[in-house]
Amino acid sequence: MPASSAMPLPHRSDTYELIDAGFDCMAFVKTLFPLARSLTGDGVRKTLQEIAQHIPVSISEVPTGTPVLDWHVPKEWNIRSASIRSLSGETLIDFAHSNLHVVGYSRPISAVLSREELARHVYTLPDQPDAIPYRTGYYADDWGFCMQDSRWRAMQDDTYAVEIDSDLKAGHLTYGELLVPGLTDNEILISVHICHPSLANDNLSGIAVATALARQLLLTPGRMGVRFLFIPATIGAVTWLARNEAILGRIKHGMVLTCLGDVGGFHYKSSRRGVEIDSVASHVLARSPFASTLLPFTPYGYDERQYCSPGFDLPIGCLMRGVHGQFPEYHTSLDDCSFVGAAALDESLAIVSEIVSVLQRNVVYERIDGRGEPQLGERGLYRAIAGQKEAGGANQMDLLWLLNLADGHHSLLDIAKRADTPFDRIDAAAALALTAGLVRVCGS
Repeated sequence: MPASSAMPLPHRSDTYELIDAGFDCMAFVKTLFPLARSLTGDGVRKTLQEIAQHIPVSISEVPTGTPVLDWHVPKEWNIRSASIRSLSGETLIDFAHSNLHVVGYSRPISAVLSREELARHVYTLPDQPDAIPYRTGYYADDWGFCMQDSRWRAMQDDTYAVEIDSDLKAGHLTYGELLVPGLTDNEILISVHICHPSLANDNLSGIAVATALARQLLLTPGRMGVRFLFIPATIGAVTWLARNEAILGRIKHGMVLTCLGDVGGFHYKSSRRGVEIDSVASHVLARSPFASTLLPFTPYGYDERQYCSPGFDLPIGCLMRGVHGQFPEYHTSLDDCSFVGAAALDESLAIVSEIVSVLQRNVVYERIDGRGEPQLGERGLYRAIAGQKEAGGANQMDLLWLLNLADGHHSLLDIAKRADTPFDRIDAAAALALTAGLVRVCGS
């Protein structure tokens, strides 16, 4: 709904100051790391239960076989144990040591196999001989083990005892959701995937940053609501979209968050149609102290490709540091808790928080009387600007730009870009002009 001149507008000048010091992103990554997640199953539930210890996330269960767009909710997979043992009883590969050792959705097996038979079900990385690859077979009705190539080459017995204690049966797909209400019905969507097992950057960094951001926003609601989704990749997004078509018109901006814990620069992938979220992310990253790269939309990657499918075409981009498939640790056991860092997670949280903050504050103003330049001195605005300047806020040129372009057509971000100045300074100028009765909000 349209904003009114009486609406209290969120305002920030602490661009990189974290609001909620009570949540430790790195500690949360370490808590979640051992849980055996997949598309479905108890690992996902346990992950959501951990998230629910910090934010009031609601948990949905969608039965196996439920039609969702062109898909059906798959069977639920759970695994208890798995191993490869020598016939003398020595355990060579143990799921308890790493939940990457078993191909996701492997059906159960208990057999003695020749090395040649076993080789057809073993996955390694010859170019990274000491890394365990992450592999899935969601719809393959098969089984498999992943291990270090060096380990597999050392296994030269003729036969091995192989066991996977798992089940694949009718159950549910599980996802979590939290809506932080705003002052209007419009929403910002923040989406993260929760289906990967022990991968710290490509999975857990996004979960931790999203959880921390939700804790911040629960303290101070903004102009728009912010909806958080914690979902299994692809099928989770498809399922949520199928179940929520009636509310999709509320989503005005959004981001998929992933790979936010490494020390590389930031990468922002644009939405399909190029909208406000892309301009805001570009502006925030360009003004930040971090290296950044803007990427065009492609129909490959994370769940932005579901949200941006032509039947929905939602304004959703993707924010990441490392780009999927482009760092050597990607989808391997090298993506562990030593690969991500507390400082990198906090930096990512600050960037995401600022993008959301700019989206919340990026309204359109119009002059109440736009005929000529108003007298600033008699309204005390020169004194106010002096105080703002000392606090790092607006200067006189910022105010003049605001007063000139507050014509009902330019957003604050438009003005900031035209003036080549940080958004926060134009926002501070708008707050001064609003208090002085020179402008009013004319739209959201």
